[in-house]
Amino acid sequence: MPLAAHVVRHAAERPRHPALRGPSGEVSYGELAAMIQRDHGHHPGDLVPLSLPDPVHLLATALAADLAGATPLICDPTWSAERRAAVLSGIPATLTNSGGGWACFTSGSTGRPRAVLRSAESWSGSFRHLDALTGIGPDDVVLVPGSPVSSLYCFAAVHTLAAGATAVVPGRWPGGDLAAYLRDATVAHLVPHQLPAVLEHDNRLRVAVVGGAALRDRPPGLHVVAYYGATELSFVAVDADGTGLRPFPEVEVEVRDGELWVRSPWLAHGYLAGAEGPMRRDARGWTTVGDLAEPYRPGGRLRLRGRGDGAIQTGGATVVPEDVEAVLRRVPGVGDVVVLGSPHPELGSVVTAVVEGPASRAALEAVARGGLDPVQRPRRWYSAEALPRTPTGKPARALIAEILDQLKRL
Repeated sequence: MPLAAHVVRHAAERPRHPALRGPSGEVSYGELAAMIQRDHGHHPGDLVPLSLPDPVHLLATALAADLAGATPLICDPTWSAERRAAVLSGIPATLTNSGGGWACFTSGSTGRPRAVLRSAESWSGSFRHLDALTGIGPDDVVLVPGSPVSSLYCFAAVHTLAAGATAVVPGRWPGGDLAAYLRDATVAHLVPHQLPAVLEHDNRLRVAVVGGAALRDRPPGLHVVAYYGATELSFVAVDADGTGLRPFPEVEVEVRDGELWVRSPWLAHGYLAGAEGPMRRDARGWTTVGDLAEPYRPGGRLRLRGRGDGAIQTGGATVVPEDVEAVLRRVPGVGDVVVLGSPHPELGSVVTAVVEGPASRAALEAVARGGLDPVQRPRRWYSAEALPRTPTGKPARALIAEILDQLKRL
């Protein structure tokens, strides 16, 4: 069933109920259904690249393509014409053997993003589980404070509409306008570094759905549902009570030689145009994107250790950046931190930390000595007022590595 069918159903039941609220205004379910049921010229099997700057119009147009049996491909509206042409080169205009679906780009900060194709069912089938975990329903107002080009935020907006709730879609992190967007919100979809900013404002939130395994604190009085996933894998594990990540419903996990493998109904089909990427499958349907995890026992907690391709090789030892980052985030004044390897003529790489916030090097080194093995401790320290981030709000590691020499040394 097309995802857009949920909107049509809600429009018949509650046509005046607000569906989408964005910078250009608000549309009701009746208005949204009328928008997506117009003839947009889409046909089954079409791949429809979309890069509209207004998030309300973007989502409406994507749902129209979905309703027609086409596959919307959500592009970044900030791309220049040249960048868009380069990213879309080689991607076909039609998809053979396609029953419709959705496609989003991975959030790479440099290089050419990869388009990930999935079926509509790989999203819609998980809706009931997220509903049970969060209690999201028709009377909720859900803040989705990021660009729909990110699969995290695109999923959040579509799930909100499937639930018959109101999606508040600023199209980006709203910054100084956050309080206004939060005014009526009862639910927010966030990444970990956004949660403290949200809590600084008066709000009516009862649930925060947080994508990312690096959540440190759970504020009292707010139900936090933290989860781990990937564009290629969708939901993998969830922590709804603060006791740690456990497999999301209908998801199987295995850890093979330190690498996490997943089998579930929520997996994407793969990359468009034969693009190469970290997604790999075996003959039994198990899939990985190279994330690392500690040994796992069925029914137990899943402990992640970061991405295998981000590991730092230094003097013959392997350092996982996320292990170091988790310790350094405890330092007072640290908003966020990225750990990466920078070249060294003898060691290959040395552990390097880029810190967001006013923490002192003395405080950072004191915590590093107390919580890290000698090989894990950063040898080079940089500071940044604000870390560059991808459209999902995650630190743009590749870009940070490129601009390292432009940052202030601690």
